[in-house]
This record gives sequence, structure tokens and C-alpha cells, in this order.
Amino acid sequence: MRKRILGGVIAATMAAASLVATSAASHAAVDFSKCTSLKECGGMDALVAAAKKEGKLNVITLPRDWANYGEAMDLFSKAFGIKITDDNPDGSSAYEIQTIKTAPASKVPDAVDVGITYGADNANLFAPYKVQNWNDITSTYKDAHGRWAGDYAGVIALSYDTSISKAPKSFADLKDPAFKNQVAIGGDPSGAQEALMSVFAANLSSGGTPDNVQPGIDYFKNLKDSGNFVTALASGQNFLAGAYKVSFSWSFNGPGAVATAAKAGKTVKYVIPSDAVIKGTPYIMAIPFNAPHPAAARLWTEFLYSENKGKGSMDLNASYLKGKTGSQIFAAINGGQNIWIAGGALPIEYDAMVAKKTNAPAPDGYGIPASAKIVTPTPAEQDAAKALLKAQWPAIAGN
Repeated sequence: MRKRILGGVIAATMAAASLVATSAASHAAVDFSKCTSLKECGGMDALVAAAKKEGKLNVITLPRDWANYGEAMDLFSKAFGIKITDDNPDGSSAYEIQTIKTAPASKVPDAVDVGITYGADNANLFAPYKVQNWNDITSTYKDAHGRWAGDYAGVIALSYDTSISKAPKSFADLKDPAFKNQVAIGGDPSGAQEALMSVFAANLSSGGTPDNVQPGIDYFKNLKDSGNFVTALASGQNFLAGAYKVSFSWSFNGPGAVATAAKAGKTVKYVIPSDAVIKGTPYIMAIPFNAPHPAAARLWTEFLYSENKGKGSMDLNASYLKGKTGSQIFAAINGGQNIWIAGGALPIEYDAMVAKKTNAPAPDGYGIPASAKIVTPTPAEQDAAKALLKAQWPAIAGN
């Protein structure tokens, strides 16, 4: 009898040991640079553990007051103990793609947020990965293989310092001599998505159509000839230095920019122009194949596509996080889709969220007017516009 019991104990012990070994081998076998879904990554607890072990995340061209990214970065770092490095916050989509191709291995971004044509045209640079909420992303704006997906969109607005003598309400207003040496744009529109859509908006206000942006280019030529347009980059630093007073900006930059300006003693307002409502195609999120922190990259992506209504960065503390598993922490924090809504953006999963009642309310004043005729240039129209701009914009941007 004792022998049978002993034999049973030995057998059970061997089986348990085998199970543990198999589990350990399975966990060790996960290559986070190649897993294409949360399930393939071993689940949320495994992904969080691997990301925390990496301890770092390289992002690129994410201004803190752009679409509430400051809150997203603060919350992610605080929740998971991962240090975020943000390269060139005021850079362009073209800069992001170039960095993937040329940066030293440790400096390559773990994730990019680029204009749609930059995502689709460079799909070969990105690793396939489908987040948990993949089915909530419209098929129009995602790669069938999971190499990229839309994340959020906005409307081109006019941003202005309230100290100026006249408050602009339209693109037509900016032709007024009252705006001499006051109007700037956020980069080269042949390489920066926000600037490109600003040209489309100017084009629409000038009677142009999305398939031909020449009237929009002419608008900026004339604005330059009149002395109203300045060549200084529309950036936070240049604004505070007094290089310009009015710029073209995504509506989702509003809440953060207003708060940042207030801290510097300036009052900024945003207005959607009455003569042109351009809603951009969504920006694109993607993970480079050569991301140096592949687990953190996938966790960051899951976080940004999460629809959770939860705690923000100011609500988290060490005592709350203590003892909680990675999946418990993930489930408890605010998801990126709602963080974007709070920043004045329209997240890609918005329609699905409304149906499920998981969406947070948008801040007052940053929605699209119900009566507005909304125009969204297609990727093909954007490509055609960039070809024209590459040839003509240098003459406008030159001193």
C-alpha cells in the first residue's frame, strides 16, 4: 500500500514538474518581436512582465499637448514602471520613417504615429500585430495583415493668441493686413500631415477641390507675398518666443495647447474655420520590425487601443499598484481611446465605443459643428497634393 502511495506521489510530482517545465519552456519560447496578437504573446500578464523587464519605450514625434499624449505617456510610465524616451516631439511623419531606416539600433522607435500615406507606403517596415480591439477598427483604415491601423483623427482649426487685434474666424480673414507677420504653419506640408491638411483646408476655402490643391498652394503664396505668412515653424517654442500669433492646428491639440500657453502667461483660443472643415484621415499607429523593445511596443499599442474607463495618471500611487498583476493594472487604467477623446480627438474606435457606451465625453468646444460640410481627402488625393507641394513649397517657405 505504501509503495502504491509512494509511487502515486512520485508520479504526481513528476507530472507537476513536467507541467512546470513545459510552461516555462512555452513562456521562454515567446519571441515578442514576432508575436502578432496578445494571445501569441502569452496573454496580458506575460506581456506586461516582459515589457517591465525591458523597462524602456522609444516613442517619436509626440508633443505632450498633441491629442493628450502627455497624459498617455505619464499614465503608461506610472502604471508599468517603463521609462519613455520621446525623440524630436516637433518632428514630422517623414522624420519618423527616416529614423526607422537610419537610426542606431537602440534609437529606433518602438512605435510610430504617422500620416496615413506614410503608414501605407511603408508597410514593409512594420511588424504585424493585431490588438485585442482589432474588430472595432474600421476595415477602411487598417492593414489586413495587422502591420498598421488608424488610431485617431481631428479637424483643422485656427489657433491664435488672444492678444491680437482681430480674432480670426476663417481662412479668408487671414488675408487681412491686420495679420501681417502673424501666420505660421506647422512644417513642410509635403512631409508633415497636419501641415498637409492645412493646405487642403486653405484649398477648400479658396474654392478648390481635394483632387487639385493648386488653389490652396496659391493661397499660401499670396499670404507670403502680402507679408502675413512667416516662415518660422509653428511650434510651442516659437510661439512663446513671439515668432507668430496664428497657426493651423488639429482640433485635438487645443486642450493641451491652451493649458500649456496659460502656464506661460498667454491666452490661446481655437476655432474651426467657418469656410473650411477638413477632417483628416486618421493617423496611423505601427510597430517597426526592428523595434528595440518589442514587448513594451506591443503593450503600448494595446494600451492606446484600449477602451477602458479607468484611473488617470494623477489617480495612481504605489500603494494602489502594489500586489496587482499586469492584467489587473491594465484593466484598471484609462484606455488610450478615451485619453484621446479627452484631448479633443476622434479615436478610430469611436463608433464602436458609442454603441457599447464605453466612450468618455468630449471636451466642450472641440466637436465638429453639426451643420458643417465635412471633407476628408483620400490617401490618393493626399499623394497627388504632396507631389505638387514638393515642387512648389520650397519657394513659399524660403526667405
